[in-house]
Amino acid sequence: MIKMTAALIAASLVLNGCGTVNTVLREDAAAARELRKVKTYCQSIPRVYSGVAFDFCALHAAPDPTGILVPLVLVDITVSGIVDTVVLPYTIYRQGADGNISIYWRPGRS
Repeated sequence: MIKMTAALIAASLVLNGCGTVNTVLREDAAAARELRKVKTYCQSIPRVYSGVAFDFCALHAAPDPTGILVPLVLVDITVSGIVDTVVLPYTIYRQGADGNISIYWRPGRS
């Protein structure tokens, strides 16, 4: 029972933190909010390989005082790269139709 609970918690953390899930399956505002939460220096990310870009932007942020973020993001880059490749046709279409995902709102943009 304890192993099953631990596995469910680990799966939840991985899926919740997965860059591809944050950028492809959730709305743009949610992905932007997650990156603003970690105080990223990125202004926008492309939709093509957006999960990997999301993870790199999470690494390009204010230092994490706990030290937990970096190892998790490094593991997630690999997973996001694989999943981003699977959803590549969809993200290419969305990149052409909608452009980059903006992290910070700028006047004149909707």
